[in-house]
Order: sequence, then C-alpha cells, then structure tokens
Amino acid sequence: MEAVLKAFYEQQPNASVVKERVAFGTSGHRGRSIERTFNASHIYAITQAVVDYRLEAGYQGPLFLGFDTHALSRPAWECALQVLAANRVPVFVEKDHGYTATPLISQAILHHNHPEDQAAPDVALADGLIITPSHNPPEDGGIKYNPHHGGPADTDATGWIELRANAYLLRQLEDVHTVSVDEAIAHAQEYDFTAHYVAKLGSVVDIAAIQDANLTLGADPMGGTALPVWQAIAAHYHLNLEVVNTTVDAEFAFMPPDHDGKIRMDCSSPAAMANLLNIKDRFDIAFGNDPDADRHGIVDANGLMNPNHFLAVCIDYLMTHRPEWAASLKVGKTLVSSSMIDRVVASHQRELYEVPVGFKWFVEGLHEGWLAFGGEESAGASLLTRNGKAWSTDKDGIVLCLLAAEIMSVTGKTPSEYYRTLTERFGEPFYKRVDTACSPEEKAAFKNLTAESVTEKQLAGDPITAVLVNAPGNGASIGGIKVTTENGWFAARPSGTESLYKVYAESFKGEQHLDELIENAKALLAGVLKG
Repeated sequence: MEAVLKAFYEQQPNASVVKERVAFGTSGHRGRSIERTFNASHIYAITQAVVDYRLEAGYQGPLFLGFDTHALSRPAWECALQVLAANRVPVFVEKDHGYTATPLISQAILHHNHPEDQAAPDVALADGLIITPSHNPPEDGGIKYNPHHGGPADTDATGWIELRANAYLLRQLEDVHTVSVDEAIAHAQEYDFTAHYVAKLGSVVDIAAIQDANLTLGADPMGGTALPVWQAIAAHYHLNLEVVNTTVDAEFAFMPPDHDGKIRMDCSSPAAMANLLNIKDRFDIAFGNDPDADRHGIVDANGLMNPNHFLAVCIDYLMTHRPEWAASLKVGKTLVSSSMIDRVVASHQRELYEVPVGFKWFVEGLHEGWLAFGGEESAGASLLTRNGKAWSTDKDGIVLCLLAAEIMSVTGKTPSEYYRTLTERFGEPFYKRVDTACSPEEKAAFKNLTAESVTEKQLAGDPITAVLVNAPGNGASIGGIKVTTENGWFAARPSGTESLYKVYAESFKGEQHLDELIENAKALLAGVLKG
C-alpha cells in the first residue's frame, strides 16, 4: 500500500491520454493511483467541478462528505476538503472524522432538504460526495456525487462535472482553489451520521418484530463502513446481534480471495463471503456488506442467497406487509434482474417499472415517493419508509439486511425458505451471466441496434414476444438489447472497459433450456452485430 499511497500524491495524470482522464461510470469515477487513473489531481479537479456545478444548480446548503475504508479514501477525502474549504462550501463530515456509509450520506441529504417538521421548507439545498470504489480491490479508489435528491447523479450532472474536471486537468489545475489540509479539516463541521440514521430505522423496518423474535443475528461489515453502524444498531435496539469481524485494515488482509483470486469485498460472492459462510450455523440469519455498505449479502441455513432470489422475496413480502403503501406505487427492477420479479409484481396487481442497468434510474421514483422499491441483480436496493416516504435514494445494504431479519421474524421462514414458496407458485427460474469476447467494431454496433435488427421469430424453441432496445419503464436506452419469450429471455450489453459483451439469460424451463437460450443468443448477436 505504500507504493499506492505514494503514487496517489506523486503521479500526475496526463489529460491528453483518454484512460487517465476523469470518467464517470454508473458509480462515479474510479481508478488506481499507480495507473494514474485515481490521483490527488483527479480529486482536486472533480471537487472544483462539483463546486462549480453547485453554483450552476443553485445549491447553497452544506455538502455531506464521506469516505470508506479503502487505503486511498482518506487521502482523497482530505484533498476534497482542501478544495471545498478554499471555496467556502459548508461541509459536514462524520463525527471524529470517521468513515461514512453511502446510505447514511443519502439519508442526511434527504433529511436536510426535506425536514419533517416543515410542510414546505425553504431550505438551502444540500448535496454530497462519497469517496469509495465500492467492493473493488484494496488498491482501488473511487468518488461519486449525489445531488439534492440524495441518490446517484444522472448522466446530465456527471457529464457536466466530467467535462469541467477534465478541463481543469488539461490546464494543470489552474483555477482550482485549495487550502492546507489542517485548514480544510478545521473548516469541516462534524455530524453524527450514524446516530441520525440508526434512530430512524424503525420508520423503514419493523424493528419491534425483530426484537420480539429475538433471532440470533450475525453481521460481517467486511472491513467497511457498516462496522460502527451495526455496533450502534445492536446497542440502540438491544438486538441479539454479533458483529463477527471488527477489523478495519486498508489491505483487507482478512478477506478470502474471490473466485478469480483477487481480493474483492463482494458480499454477493460466495468466495468473498467464505468467512461468514463458515460460521453461518451460529446464527438464525446473517448478513454482509461491501465497504461503503450500499450492497447486501444474506446468509441463512442454506448458504448465501442469490441476489435475484432475495429481491423477489423482499418484493412479495413488502406488498403484503406495508398497509400504508398506496396501491398505485410501482415496483422497480433493472432489466437484467430475474423475471421472477415480474411474476411476483403481477400477482399483486402492481405496475412493474423496468429500467436500464444503474441505480440512478430509481432515484426519481424513490425521491418523489411513487416507487415503493427499486432493486438491482447486483445486490443493491432501497425502499420507501413504512408510511410511503423517501428513506434513502441510494442503495442501502444495511436496511436490506434488516429487512431479511424482519421477514424471518414475521413469517417464521428464512429468506431461502420463503423463496421456495415463490418457486412453488410461479415456477423455478435458472439464471446465468456469461461474458463473450468481441471486436471494437462489434462493441460499437450495439449502439445502432433497433428492435428491427432481430428478424428471428423464435428463441430456444419459443416464439419471441418482445425485442427491446429501450427500457419499458422509462423509455431510456438500455445500451444493448433484450429479447423475451414466454419461458425465458436474454439481454446483452457491451462492457464499459473491456473488449467483451455481457449476456444475461434466464429460463423457467430448466438448465438445459438456459444453455440453449445462451447459445441461441450468441448466434443471434453474432449476426446482428455484423450488420
């Protein structure tokens, strides 16, 4: 890590080299200091660009600034503070300058901008910056921006910030204002994110039911920002909850390697969750979170739950256990999430809101209160409070873990037992994602696909019922294609960073049919991508 930290301060990105520029993906800008893709210069430029964006947007309230436990996160937090302080932006940071989970930042923004004690508050709008590369390896860095709605910024905002930040990089940070680290830290105001968040949990999850059931709970923060939150939850609500790993180590040396041998704090990966899986029998239910706590992993007697399965369980349960939710509320999923969700939502006569990949597509609905739940197949989700108000407009891994405990407390079923009841009602889906190598020309061809590009009438023996290049929920481009039949579907989209495309597929007929779906999909794509 010494070399990683040294490179963060000493290596200078060359803004004329594309890969060394600021580039906002679905979760902000990410990179590595030793590759000159995440260095102090990037943070200075991005933060000054955010200051400029705030002026354009008319934000005059505080900026909530958080960082996770990766090695580069604290240094990047200091760099961001230097710029914010120099520009006289009011900044709130965690008490004692500790790290802060993503959902806590989101909730703090919402609470500031929509105080409960004022019907129509005339407040100076707040926003936030979160320094985290999520579940990615220890040497990685990342920074993401959440504007006034508390959720991930949309492409208009990130595009504006990216353009402005790269202009600063090209001019060697000319017009980027900074003060010393000591001055910057003195400028920041402390805010107890954890206490505010924990005190309100009963508004979104039935904590009383969890207390009454007295389940034995285990929580593995995986060396991340969820650690103090789980400790506070256990103490505040007197839950029978054990935090199984209290180690915070920037090298994450306690982590078992992921499936490919890399260290990755991925709470949806059985390999990365091996430490918790090894002791699962000590608990009625246990959970893990990634370093910024926006993702969840649910472990019961049957092992680590597939994220798609858990999303379906959550939705079915919530539709019958939130009496204050209006019947008009929609349920959100990304279009590569399981169609088990479609069947569950239809059974409750709810409207499905299907969007492209990226949690940002759920933000508006959660913020405005017309989307009850939004979930991604990559184990990220959030939901409204029990009385139908916004809770967190970013993914909240902690609340989803507590929801698993609520479901077991109220129904007496583990989440995996609950899922089995869904397969008995709706059939059992088989789901897989495969990566396929492709040429740059084939990757580029994805942008030109239309519904008319597919001339085949059948897929894996079934008539094709729909060909989509735009999401049915909001009409946004999916950056690829989705083809559905009565018994299955596939979706394909190019990787943002590698020479490959990802194929997601699901069958309600069985694994053999799933393999046939994938082979048919590859053949179909080979044809349409060549034009």
